[in-house]
Amino acid sequence: MFVDEIVVELYAGDGGDGCMAFRREKYVAMGGPFGGNGGKGSDIIFKVDEGLNTLVDFKYKRIIKGSNGENGLGKGKHGKNAEDIIIPVPEGTIVTDFDTGLVIADLTENGSEVVVAKGGRGGRGNMAFATQNNPAPKYAENGEPGEYRKVKVELKLMADVGLVGKPSVGKSTIISKISASKPKIADYPFTTLKPNLGVVKAPDGYSFVVADLPGLIEGASLGNGLGDKFLKHIERTKIIAHVIDMSGYTNDPYSDYITINKEIENFNKKLLNKKQIIIANKMDMPKAKENLEKFKEKVKEPIYEISAITAQGLEKVIYALADTLKSLPKTKLYEEENFENHVIYKFKEEKPYEIVKDNETWIIKGNQIEKLFKMSRLDTDEAIFRFSNKLRKMGIDDELKEKGAKEGDIVKILDFEFEYRQ
Repeated sequence: MFVDEIVVELYAGDGGDGCMAFRREKYVAMGGPFGGNGGKGSDIIFKVDEGLNTLVDFKYKRIIKGSNGENGLGKGKHGKNAEDIIIPVPEGTIVTDFDTGLVIADLTENGSEVVVAKGGRGGRGNMAFATQNNPAPKYAENGEPGEYRKVKVELKLMADVGLVGKPSVGKSTIISKISASKPKIADYPFTTLKPNLGVVKAPDGYSFVVADLPGLIEGASLGNGLGDKFLKHIERTKIIAHVIDMSGYTNDPYSDYITINKEIENFNKKLLNKKQIIIANKMDMPKAKENLEKFKEKVKEPIYEISAITAQGLEKVIYALADTLKSLPKTKLYEEENFENHVIYKFKEEKPYEIVKDNETWIIKGNQIEKLFKMSRLDTDEAIFRFSNKLRKMGIDDELKEKGAKEGDIVKILDFEFEYRQ
């Protein structure tokens, strides 16, 4: 089964909780804090495996969850880090954040990998908080929550040459003759329901990859027929090879050529800047020569005459493709500014929280403040004082006062409620 686009939910592992413990041993006076740190939660990593050519594994696993780090223990023992989750993906996989549309990674080389969802760090035990002023702290941290991400995983085939054309023009026959690929072939439209890849070896030893892309029809860029489902696979190719049925048995060759180019332009105008050649197929059929002469009067691109069924002229096509590919530079599908970690404009830092009033309750929300709350273990007076001091330093007390909060008002962070004190 060929799957080239899927939406997946990723839950990286939470960090383990830090431990609050004290050293109590005979003959060891004033043993001090002895709680270890929690372990890190597992990252979710996508790694390229050149043996894959489809995203079918994701079809049956739409939710991927990492493991949590182990909790810290007494006697200064740190929790074990969770093992990272490594997901194999094919070459040409693009990972995009579903909510923002930002590209996270474009994985094109075997073995390359990217952390798509980061595991939470382990919470610190009370050993880590010991200072000269507070040598025996009575608090520890909970583990940091792992990152949640909803991503679109998309495959754009890694091919040097893309064969495009109307249904039944002979693309599958061509790729079966010039490579070891064995696509299904029949004399009716839409025989090819998935792209086929074939490795072609030129007589001089140079090899390249050809993709047989399913037949396009008018309106394909808008979703007609097989739609734009396979147009995206042209984006990585260095050469677009138009396969034209010169017999004119079903359609006018030039009209077909214009239609396909129009659909390519509607999908992505940049694709028209790629090198193009024309493969005039079925030249063994009646009227093919006559149609070709008319076609040449209107088109300037290089034209190669072949009969795929008899393999006549295919050797010249292989030579031409190999020679052209050697002269073409490598191109990137995405420029640097498309990636989420590239800052184009730098705005002033936004506040890590927002305060709103709901009836008589003041609600504090925001990723940073909520993460701070989740990592704070409010089980001792000292831990509560530390958490309150952090809120004060962030300016929350002052902003509540400015907004009109009064003594005794209820303040809420997530499900935790407390009274406001001036």
